[in-house]
Amino acid sequence: MRRQKPGSWHAASCPLAIFFLLSSAASAQSRLKDTEWPTYTADLAGTRYRPFDQINASNFNDLEVAWRIKTDVFGDRPEYKLEGTPLMVNGVLYTTAGTRRAAIALDAATGELLWVHGEHEGARGAAAPRQLSGRGLAYWSDGKEERIFYITPGYRLVCLNAKTGVTVPSFGQNGIVDLKLNDDQTILPDVTTGEIGLHATPIVAKDAVIVGAAFREGFTPVSYRNNKGYVRGFDVRTGKHLWIFHTIPKKGEFGYDTWLNGSAEYTGNTGVWTQITVDEELGLVYLPVESPTADFYGGHRPGNNLFAESLVCVDLKTGERRWHFQLVHHPLWDMDIPAAPILADIIVDGRKIKAVAQPSKQGFLYVLDRVTGKPVWPIEERPVEQGNVPGEWYSATQPFPTKPSAYSRNGVSVEQLIDFTPELRKKAEELVSHYQLGPVFTPPVVSTAEGPVATLTLGTADGGTNWPGGSYDPETHIAYLYACNACLEPIGLVQPPKGFSDMNYVYGTAGREVKMINAAGTNSSADAPKPAKKGPSDEWISLNVEGLPLIKPPYGTISAIKLDTGEIVWQIPHGETPDLVRNHPALKALTIPRTGQETWNVGTLVTKTLVIAGDAQVTTTAEHPRGAMLRAYDKATGKEVGAVYMPAPESGSPMTYMLNGKQYIVIAVSGGTYSGEYIAYALPSDE
Repeated sequence: MRRQKPGSWHAASCPLAIFFLLSSAASAQSRLKDTEWPTYTADLAGTRYRPFDQINASNFNDLEVAWRIKTDVFGDRPEYKLEGTPLMVNGVLYTTAGTRRAAIALDAATGELLWVHGEHEGARGAAAPRQLSGRGLAYWSDGKEERIFYITPGYRLVCLNAKTGVTVPSFGQNGIVDLKLNDDQTILPDVTTGEIGLHATPIVAKDAVIVGAAFREGFTPVSYRNNKGYVRGFDVRTGKHLWIFHTIPKKGEFGYDTWLNGSAEYTGNTGVWTQITVDEELGLVYLPVESPTADFYGGHRPGNNLFAESLVCVDLKTGERRWHFQLVHHPLWDMDIPAAPILADIIVDGRKIKAVAQPSKQGFLYVLDRVTGKPVWPIEERPVEQGNVPGEWYSATQPFPTKPSAYSRNGVSVEQLIDFTPELRKKAEELVSHYQLGPVFTPPVVSTAEGPVATLTLGTADGGTNWPGGSYDPETHIAYLYACNACLEPIGLVQPPKGFSDMNYVYGTAGREVKMINAAGTNSSADAPKPAKKGPSDEWISLNVEGLPLIKPPYGTISAIKLDTGEIVWQIPHGETPDLVRNHPALKALTIPRTGQETWNVGTLVTKTLVIAGDAQVTTTAEHPRGAMLRAYDKATGKEVGAVYMPAPESGSPMTYMLNGKQYIVIAVSGGTYSGEYIAYALPSDE
C-alpha cells in the first residue's frame, strides 16, 4: 500500500491525493445513510448499529484482511494504545493516528492514504493530560461543503476541509479555536500548562460543534483546587462560541447549593471526558459527567455535588439545563459516567417512551425518559454504609435501579473469590482478610499497616462498562453491554507526604510511596518526554492467588438487555480464557469453561444478526497462534458463531460500513509490544 511520507503536518496533503478526492467526490452517487459510519458511535444516538447482513454467521470465519495501516509513521515513536474508531463517509475513511494525534483520510476500499494533518504543539502538547491519538473525529456537511473536526492534545479544536485535509480559514483563527481561552472558568496561568484536554471526539449536531473537557486522573491530585469541567457549543461554520454549561454550577445557578461551605468556588474536574449523544429532533444534548476533585476523598467538597456523576440534558441551541439525574451522590469511588448515553425508542407496558439508557462502571443501566428525565422503572434511594474517614462527608442514601438488575459485579464478598480448588479459596480468603469488603457504595477507608489496607471494590474505577460503551439494536430494542466483571480496585487513603498535596487524604496504602498517577506526558505523544526506567516503587499491590485472578470467573461478560422489559436476555463470558489460567499447574486436572477476560476496554458492534467484539488480551491456543480473536455472536442467543485472528488485542471499538456492495469491519488493535494498527476485514471477492 502506498503511504504518504510523514512530516508535513500543517500542509496536510499531496496534490495527487487532493485530485483523487475531488474527482471521486464529484462522481459519487447518492448514498444511503445506513451504509456509512458518519459519527464515532455510528449515529448521534450512540447505537453502534448498522443493519447489514452480508457478513453473517455462515461466513464470518471466512473474513480476510482487506487492508491495514500501521500508525507508527504519524509521530516520532510507535503508539501502543490506539483507541480510535474511524468514520466513513462518501467512500473515505477518516480517523486519528499516531503520537501526534494526526487526522488522516484513507480510501475506504483500499486503505490508501489520501491526506494527513497534524499539529506540532511543542511544550503545550507535551504537558497535555490526555495525549496519544485520541478516539476519533467528527464530520459535518451541509450537502455542499464537508468538514472534519478534531481536538489536539493541547486542547485546540481544529476544522479541516474533508476533501483536502487543509484547515478551513473561515473557522476560528485560520481553522483553529483555542479551547483554553474564553471559557469563563479556567484558572490556567498560560496555555502551555496541561491541566485540561480531551481524548474523546467532539460531536456535531445541526450547526453546533459540542466539546467536553477532561483532566488528569484524580487519584492523587496535588490540590483540592483545580480547573473546572464544562461543555461548550461552537458554530460549525465560524467557530463562534455559542454557549457553555457549567458542570460545577456558578453562584446563582441551579445546583450551587449542593456544594456546601462554598466548595463550588474552588473544586475542579467534573468534566465530560467521554462521548456525548444528541437527539436532533428534540433539540436535546445528553452529557455524561465525571467525578469532582478528588476521586476518592471529598472532605473538601461536602454535599451531594451536582452535577458530578450525573446525566445532564441540555438544550442544543442554548446549553441550558432541561433536567438532570445524579447517579452517585457525593462521589467517592471514581464511578464517573464513562460512556455515551444510548438513545432508544422503547415500548414499556404498551406505552411508547423516548428513553436514554446510561451504562455505568457500577454495572447498573440507568433507563430514563429522555424528554423529562424521569426513571422508566423506579430508581430507589436506599441507605448505604457510612464511613469514618476524618473530615469526610457522606451521603446517607444512593440511587439503586430496580430494573434492569446489575449486569456486572459491583461489590466484593467472600462468595466471589476464586474457587477452582479449596486450597486456592483458602489463600484468597487470607488475602482479603486484610481488606474492607462490602457491597456497592462501601466507602473508602484510611489505610493502616495493621489493616484494613484498603476497601476492596468491584464496579469502581475500571469495573463495569468503561469508555467504549455499549451498542443498541433499534429494531429489537436490545442493548449489548460489555463489562469487566473482575476488575478489582483497592481504595485506600493516606495522608499525603509533606509538600505533595494540600488535601487531607490522597489515594494510597500504608507503607507504600505515594506518587502521582497518570501524570501527563511520559511516552504518550510526539512532544512528550520518553519514559524513565521503572523502579521497585512502580509496582502495585498484587491482588492474585498464585498468579491467578483473585475473583472467580467470568472475568468479562457481554450482556443483552431488553429495554422494553428491563430483563437480561442473555449473558456470556467474552474473550478467550487467559493463558495463565488455562496453563496453570494447579488447574491441570480441571476442565475450565471459557472464563472471559479481565479487561475494561472492549466495545461492541451490532448488525442485522450479529454482535461483534474483539478479545482485549492475547492468548496462544491450539486453534490460533499468539494473538487475539475478533468474535461474532448470534445477537438473539449469545452463541458464538465465528471468530477471526487479530495480531493484537482490540484497543478501539469496531465499526462497519458498506462500499460498492461490500461490507467492511474496521478495528484498532494495539498493546504490549504491538504498535497501533487499523485492520479492515471483508469477505473474499468470490463470496
